[in-house]
Amino acid sequence: MKITSTKFIKGVVGEDEVLRDGIPQVAFIGRSNVGKSTLINTLTGSSVSRTSSFPGRTQEINVFLVNDSFYLVDLPGYGFARMGGLGREKIGDLIDNYLFNNPFEQKLIVMIIDANVGMTDKDISMFEDLKEYGKNFIVIANKIDKMNQSESHKQMLEIKAITKDHTVIPFSSKKRAGLEKLIDTIFG
Repeated sequence: MKITSTKFIKGVVGEDEVLRDGIPQVAFIGRSNVGKSTLINTLTGSSVSRTSSFPGRTQEINVFLVNDSFYLVDLPGYGFARMGGLGREKIGDLIDNYLFNNPFEQKLIVMIIDANVGMTDKDISMFEDLKEYGKNFIVIANKIDKMNQSESHKQMLEIKAITKDHTVIPFSSKKRAGLEKLIDTIFG
């Protein structure tokens, strides 16, 4: 599938009709500063998603309409320690309500981890929650370009030891590695 158009629809901070309008949703979740926005921009061939070097910038659910036929849903990052307790709790509630507490149906959830860091405790917790709720999801091991081949191989083995039979795609926005597989997985 070729992405021909992407447009920002709105930022959502709670219940919103746009999430209930029947258009299929592909949601992106990951820790703060893991590269969600950059990955979305690489996937869509655009700069529609705002990127920042400051972790925790996304504090709402950003909804993008792609090819006038499905939504890419960019969720806030989880686990940003510098955000105050109430802010972190509000973001956590926003994520949980969208993924687990409401009847929103995601066609697919793309869980993004930093391949250099591996699966953190927060990543493992999210992974287990997605499994427990029976969500259809894949794992993207992002930023593989920041490692040499030996380091990448070792990290992928450690990630697969945790994820077992779930799809894990090594990915690099910079080198566009894994892009075709991601497109095929989402739209295939």
